[in-house]
Amino acid sequence: RRNGRGGRGKGRPGTFLTSGNLESCASRCNERFNRDAVCQCDRRCPQHDDCCDDYEHLCTDEEGPPEPKALLDPEDEIPASYLYSSPSSCQGRCRETYDKHHPCHCNDRCLEFGNCCEDFGNLCGDHEGFSHSSDAITKEELKSISETIYRVDINKAQKKDIVLNSQNQISPAETGNQVDRCPEPLFKYVNEKLFSKPTYAAFINLLNNYQRATGHGEHFSAQQLEEQVVFLREVMKTAVMKELYSFLRHQNRYGSQQEFVEDLKNMWFGLYSRGNEEGDSSGFEHVFSGEVKKGKVTGFHNWIRFYLQEKEGLLDYYSHNYDGPWDSYPDVLAMQFNWDGYYKEVGSVFIGSSPEFEFALYSLCFITRPGKKCHLSLGGYPLAIQTYTWDKTTYGNGKKYIATAYVVSSTQ
Repeated sequence: RRNGRGGRGKGRPGTFLTSGNLESCASRCNERFNRDAVCQCDRRCPQHDDCCDDYEHLCTDEEGPPEPKALLDPEDEIPASYLYSSPSSCQGRCRETYDKHHPCHCNDRCLEFGNCCEDFGNLCGDHEGFSHSSDAITKEELKSISETIYRVDINKAQKKDIVLNSQNQISPAETGNQVDRCPEPLFKYVNEKLFSKPTYAAFINLLNNYQRATGHGEHFSAQQLEEQVVFLREVMKTAVMKELYSFLRHQNRYGSQQEFVEDLKNMWFGLYSRGNEEGDSSGFEHVFSGEVKKGKVTGFHNWIRFYLQEKEGLLDYYSHNYDGPWDSYPDVLAMQFNWDGYYKEVGSVFIGSSPEFEFALYSLCFITRPGKKCHLSLGGYPLAIQTYTWDKTTYGNGKKYIATAYVVSSTQ
């Protein structure tokens, strides 16, 4: 494989130079064989006795680099870039060209398409050609923008607007027992004047546009499609979404508001199939309206939906296993409940948040930390949101839909 050159010998003793230097393994671990380099850092260099001096120090922590997974059929040609790199890591792959055989990517467009490797931010954020401030968003930047969104949300509920009766708190070990420990509803009082605000009204109009059982295709009328447009238009008028767009544009994620809104529409409202029927689900339906799959409630992470279903007698609150530290709204509650015959073991929701607030935070985390925990800060308290991507189908040029997004309670 060394193309007749054999082992070239190791680099000069004691040479530990900067990233990108071909006499060191800094930022080169598990890269493909480089015939122009003085020494090598791929996983086969020990066999050929041509590793750089710092290979063992930098590239062989713990059990060493992982073997590539068998992603291709035996008759497929496996490119050299796949054999000589770590396909699930950005080690030695920053700015590489797109390779369909890799399960994740490390080029300057992976953030746009939500398919970066998990260590992209750490390994490639300061790499030549990437601006750390514009492409690899730091935890501190996420905490800062989430605090800004929290501060400018003027449509959130005030303490007088909602009175909860949370009653019985259970341990995480008891969440699967399906025992109703709370004889009274969760919501003792809600000031429904909140629902006349434009974003609330537009949000509520969307909730009944879906069939909750997966496996039944969604078919929208012209009016229902227009309601999606109205919702996006109304939330974009708010300071919350203006701050989010400004932040993402500054980070070079979007070039215009029109591009941003179109992407939101696709990632949230684009249909895909969770069951046997084409187009039976979407991110918005799953997260905000809720679904039933295989006899269990899935998604359903919204307090407004919860309140309206409870008010109609369709939802029975059983217990909660987490109550957030906030003494004003929005707060966080992780609950157990029965939704018209189907059980939800742990459903975490913001309480008292505006629709635009939840929409903004979930979108922020999906765009910047797709498929990962996204660490934020609200009112000085830490908070994490978990998102997952829908990987079976895509929109645009390989972009992924939202599979789910929810607040991570301390017990999840």
